[in-house]
Amino acid sequence: MTTRLIATIAAILTTVLSLAPNVASAAPPASADDTARFLAGLPPSANSPLAAYTKDAFWKQHAQIFNASWNGLDKRQLSKIRGFVSKNFDNPQPVLFYFFSGADFLYADAFFPSADTYIMAGLEPPGPVPDLSRLSRGELAVGLRELRGSLDSVLNYSFFRTRSMRIDFGKAKLPGTLPVLMTFLARSGKTIYDVSLIDLQSDGSLHPAEDKVPNATAHGAKIVFSDNVGKKRTLYYFSTDLSDGAIKTSGFTQFCDTFGHGDSFIKSASYLMHDDKFSSVRDYLLNHSASILEDDSGIPIRFFAHGWNLHPYGRYVGPIALFGGKYQSQLAKVFSKDRTTPIDFGLGYRWRPNESNLLLAVKDDTATAMEITPSAPEAIASGKTHGNVREASADEPRPRKRSRYHSRHRRQADSNPYAIFGYSSP
Repeated sequence: MTTRLIATIAAILTTVLSLAPNVASAAPPASADDTARFLAGLPPSANSPLAAYTKDAFWKQHAQIFNASWNGLDKRQLSKIRGFVSKNFDNPQPVLFYFFSGADFLYADAFFPSADTYIMAGLEPPGPVPDLSRLSRGELAVGLRELRGSLDSVLNYSFFRTRSMRIDFGKAKLPGTLPVLMTFLARSGKTIYDVSLIDLQSDGSLHPAEDKVPNATAHGAKIVFSDNVGKKRTLYYFSTDLSDGAIKTSGFTQFCDTFGHGDSFIKSASYLMHDDKFSSVRDYLLNHSASILEDDSGIPIRFFAHGWNLHPYGRYVGPIALFGGKYQSQLAKVFSKDRTTPIDFGLGYRWRPNESNLLLAVKDDTATAMEITPSAPEAIASGKTHGNVREASADEPRPRKRSRYHSRHRRQADSNPYAIFGYSSP
């Protein structure tokens, strides 16, 4: 065999091998639902162009890791939240406002599973609609590994870390919040019908991003989905600044106005609405919410002095050291032992179950002077109490031992204000 022939064969093989990882690019892009299921470690439909990749070792490993993580999360958190919601929420609204949310559809769905419309907002961009056919097998493997890494803190501690999000959502093979939102939707049992990018105008109107309407004030995404009931529902995610200087001209609240009043959810919000620089968004939620479910990082308790019935759950032990100046003595009184109902799951920066707090404030114009609903006797009867912390009964699982990796990241979250989700990063 001549040297020239050998060189020709080698060149042909090199060309074939370079094209092989992208065989899927010749086929139509996968559907949004199949893409979401693939990202979530769930098998796509049999005729999907992504089905072939599920036989590869990198996807099998991804599915195995994700299945284990999700099963642990459901046992430790989600199943308990579902039980909590069924006992304590009796009048959910069709709209949920979840500002300062980042990509956290996970807990929006857990606490408000029946909403028809979810309106979420954070600083992180949505990114492009994922088209996995444009990635090689090697790039897909890296992208799935990055996705698992970006979800680590929310799956283990219930919140995203801002500094990590800048890297995870900005420089990843699968950039933006859309891959995370789609993953949570798929894992929550939703079927996705459509994912599109949208632009917001200052008058509150929406336009498809491909129209390239000038002077867009915020960019976002719209996801149409359903659960096992089949009713189509909508998730809006906006990348927008909610501080006073920006929200007054962004058109965001004008868009929200079109949905009337709803429920609101606030979690791990960096105590931003304790600051008057976020007074506009704080006032908006107070004026447009039938109920507000929040941890202590949300709206300060003093704003619920009149016109709200308060239902405290869990235990208020004050902020972590990062936010020590945000302690609320009045909130401590609301969470006194004879008023609060224990919870058996953790949430927010105080992610341990015996340190977490939730306040459900229900709008009632006749309520005056901090009207607080006492703890339900049946909730207290489920276990012995010390103060407002329920002891675990003998058949309850004990807190799992944290790995060295998780312990290190928890120490980072407890010691670095810019490592935690919020707008406070420099």
